Amino acid sequence: MFKKYNLFILMFSSIYTLNIYSSSVEQIILKHKDRFSDVALKIWDHAEMGYQEIKSSNLLATELEKEGFKITRNVAGIPTAFIAEYGSNGPIIGILGEFDALPGLAQSISPFKEVIDNGTGAGHACGHHLFGAASAWAAVSIKEWLETNNINGRIRFYGTPAEEGGSGKVYMVREGLFNDVDIVLHWHPDDTNSANLRTSNSNKSAKFTFTGISAHAAGAPEKGRSALDGVESMNMMVNMLREHVPQESRIHYVITKGGLAPNVVPDLAEVYYYVRHPKMHMVEELFQRVVKTAEGAAIGTDTSMTYEVMHGNYSLLPNDVIQRIMYKNLTSYGGIKYSKEENEYAKAIYKTFLKPSLEIGSQENILEYKESHSYGSTDVGDVSWVVPTAGIRTATWVPGTAAHSWQAVASGGTSIGIKGTELAAKTIAATAIDIFSDPSIVLAAKNELNQRVGDDFVYKALLGDRKPPLNYRVN
Repeated sequence: MFKKYNLFILMFSSIYTLNIYSSSVEQIILKHKDRFSDVALKIWDHAEMGYQEIKSSNLLATELEKEGFKITRNVAGIPTAFIAEYGSNGPIIGILGEFDALPGLAQSISPFKEVIDNGTGAGHACGHHLFGAASAWAAVSIKEWLETNNINGRIRFYGTPAEEGGSGKVYMVREGLFNDVDIVLHWHPDDTNSANLRTSNSNKSAKFTFTGISAHAAGAPEKGRSALDGVESMNMMVNMLREHVPQESRIHYVITKGGLAPNVVPDLAEVYYYVRHPKMHMVEELFQRVVKTAEGAAIGTDTSMTYEVMHGNYSLLPNDVIQRIMYKNLTSYGGIKYSKEENEYAKAIYKTFLKPSLEIGSQENILEYKESHSYGSTDVGDVSWVVPTAGIRTATWVPGTAAHSWQAVASGGTSIGIKGTELAAKTIAATAIDIFSDPSIVLAAKNELNQRVGDDFVYKALLGDRKPPLNYRVN
């Protein structure tokens, strides 16, 4: 059983540290505000999907290089993945930075749904433009603090592409790029402010391709074998399977290829599946059952089937030692206050929600510290199983906003998004400073990680030995 750590000494030490350094941290953060606000909005404009974030990746790497960070590009065989490091002695604190967008959500900042063609067909509906900018903002501020106070320490920014279904971080973990890191910090945009002891679902996905024989659907149907029949038969069996899976499971799919004309028997069809569960071994078991439905569908429709694993993520493993320090720093800075203009904008956005679960004004609060679980998945999970990892969420969206929505795209392109970004940068920077100021935190966090994973744990990526899908498109 996981051992609960007595954090009184660590908390007292970090609170004392905050009293000494918080004002200087805020000053450094504010010094770089205009610059990284501009970076965030430029990435918002770029809106590049997973593994295609050339402009966004280069922008972040260039800004860090200007500050004296050593840049290593094309890591883990991914052109848009990079590492930026400053310092040569002391503990290594890693900060994760994402920057990929989602497809089909190219919007404007209008509080009414207004589709704008930005040339990419994508939009930042999960706020990763803010994620990457705030993390780089924090990294630059921590570097400046280390220099000013003549303190040993290394800060390492990880430019991590393709979180949305591409598992960019998994390839980086698999390559051992986190093996020497002591602590990893991250954050994510949201409609609330929290630093919970958060877990998530593990996830594995694949594209199942059925191949048949084309023919005239009316004139010679007996000569055809429908690949679409294979896909639909598989989907029917998976939907029957749902009655016999653990309650916490999630299985969802989208047909990505289904034919082009009703009077032509489709000779090629494809369906894209996600399989989720809190436990990795259960994901593997459920995934194999889904594969069996595909095999059975191919036999029953006299078609052939192949599948390609697209990505696989571990569940998020929390670390109470670091998470409590992040919570302390988040609460010390407080929530997000809207100006009169921002309130009017928020009210307009709010009217577009079906059933909002939060009210405007809740963004001013910090949620209480507690254990929580997300049924979604993230490739941060793989990082958290090999390095003590902690994160926060800040209100970059109008309260009640759902992730992966046009409302998230809109808020994320305004001052509301920037305010949440600033709060994240402050909290990450303050937490890193606490850790650099008290090395005992690193030891306690690593002890907790070892307790959680167990002595027999050996990391093995759920996506196996496949290479990064550099031609990947999110569906």
